[in-house]
Amino acid sequence: MTTATGTATGAAPPRAKADSGPKAPGPRGKADEIQGFRGIAALSTVVFHVWQLYYRYDASGSHPPIENKYIGSLISLEVIDFFFVTSGYLLTIAYARAAIDGGSTRPAGDFLFRRVIRIVPLYFLAVLFVWSTRNSSLPGNWLDLLEHLTFTHVFDREQIFFTLGPAWSLSLEVVFYLFLVIAGPLAVRACKHLRARATRIAFCLGACVLLFAAPVAWISYAHWVLEIPHTDWPVYFGPQARFGGFAAGMGLAVIMVALGNRGLLRGRTSILLSVLALGGAYWLSFVSKPENVTFTFYHPLTSLMWTVLMYSVVHTAATIRWHALLRVRFLGYAGLVSYSLFMWHEPVMLWMNDSGLLPGSQNLYPLGALIVVVCAFAAAVVSYWVIEYPCSMLAKLRDKSGGKRDFYPELVR
Repeated sequence: MTTATGTATGAAPPRAKADSGPKAPGPRGKADEIQGFRGIAALSTVVFHVWQLYYRYDASGSHPPIENKYIGSLISLEVIDFFFVTSGYLLTIAYARAAIDGGSTRPAGDFLFRRVIRIVPLYFLAVLFVWSTRNSSLPGNWLDLLEHLTFTHVFDREQIFFTLGPAWSLSLEVVFYLFLVIAGPLAVRACKHLRARATRIAFCLGACVLLFAAPVAWISYAHWVLEIPHTDWPVYFGPQARFGGFAAGMGLAVIMVALGNRGLLRGRTSILLSVLALGGAYWLSFVSKPENVTFTFYHPLTSLMWTVLMYSVVHTAATIRWHALLRVRFLGYAGLVSYSLFMWHEPVMLWMNDSGLLPGSQNLYPLGALIVVVCAFAAAVVSYWVIEYPCSMLAKLRDKSGGKRDFYPELVR
């Protein structure tokens, strides 16, 4: 029988027998909590971008000033890395199970089909709508349109935040999907030759560590050797610099599978880890300035904080009291429509600002943020039921399980 240290003699047992061992709790049992986190992250993204509208970044790329630095640090706590960590975790866990404990994974074609119908229809419609309204006369900025439709705008310093500013992160999502359908099966195949479960775990976790370290090395090289300023956005926002968030989520998936039902966190431990993770993320936002090393490595560091926070939620032995907040119906619904909210909030915000529907004074920023949140949320609800939900039904065309076999289509942006 296979143990954590492998067999002393004889051939490795069939992989299917590993199913009798402990299983990672997985994301399905924590669906409401993860969805609530997504809702909070999506709403905070809207508040963050309204803040940028009112205060603007300075020439060095540092966060815009706000009178109360404590509140400013809270608002400027960027959460895009949380989405990367979540994607890395949810999409990798099936590969981690197959690599460590045996079993099959979804074919690459099915995986990519589900990813395409999940993000592309809404993305293309939003890009085409916004681009056409901002390019009223042809030919317009065709390079910008082409780069957005091919998810390559993240590599263009001039276009990276144009048309749909937040959509730069979708370029990284697409890169991650393509990477995963190649690297995942390769990892599963490589682990078939490793007899000891501990060795398979070490192999997978080591690969995740290397994937996390590579962007850190690139950032160090770009900043201190090439002396590239932080405002050269493709250098520090491209996959070569921001893949660490996905790698951290992948590492969490490996850890969850490796632990199975062992070491489940109790209430106080879970709360302590959650407080430490949130406190660490807030501290990074508070102290990060262009001249500080924390600013240079802000995103890899916050990715680690979000990973610890996710671990403190999904690997628990029982329902944790404060998790009731994450299961609030409104936050769950915000998580459900978070992709539409992510795509439409900036166009809604800019249209309202250009139309004079937002208060102009910085002192009225809270009111402006509330107005944008309400209007963008309404647009997101319509977008979800008119565009996202009908497109998600296409998953049944290639999934005999009726779209119920996997958890991630409903939760990953």
